[in-house]
Amino acid sequence: MNKKIVIAVMLSLALIYFGGCKKKEQQPVPKAAAMPQGMGVLPQEQEAPQGHQMMSGGKLEIVVPAGVKGKWDSVKFIIENKETKKAEEYTIKLNSEWKIPGSNLIVTVGEFLPDFIMDGSKITSGSGELNNPAVAIKVTDGDKQIFPAQGKQWGWLWSRKELQSAHPFEHSRFNIMMKEPVKK
Repeated sequence: MNKKIVIAVMLSLALIYFGGCKKKEQQPVPKAAAMPQGMGVLPQEQEAPQGHQMMSGGKLEIVVPAGVKGKWDSVKFIIENKETKKAEEYTIKLNSEWKIPGSNLIVTVGEFLPDFIMDGSKITSGSGELNNPAVAIKVTDGDKQIFPAQGKQWGWLWSRKELQSAHPFEHSRFNIMMKEPVKK
């Protein structure tokens, strides 16, 4: 009888052990939407966005579809001073430079894409709708580029809350967050 009890206990322990060791489920990676055919383009080469790597190497091209180009004038940013815990909203024109007040930081604002997608070697907008709004920025402190990493042309900020922490601007004193685009 002792053998039966020992075997039963061992089988129970094995079931508990193997039943509790589930393989960690991985979330599916969303596929990028196909790029619309026949887009009007304004190419602009750049390195892979902050946190992204190219599969085939080389530079990424920013493609602004004709239906998107010229519809947006500027972007509203929230600049938070971590020291004073004060946040202010600023509207900055696309393709311009702006200095954060009280600092040496210069923000260069590039293109705005209302529906950011990365398709192969291109960054573009899948539509004119605000499905995944993103803006290209570069931040310098004096002569040194601090965002994105050295050697990359543009970093990207998103207005969707769930994406704002994907590749954020990180600085000891300031946070820069995209709030929303402004139409022409």
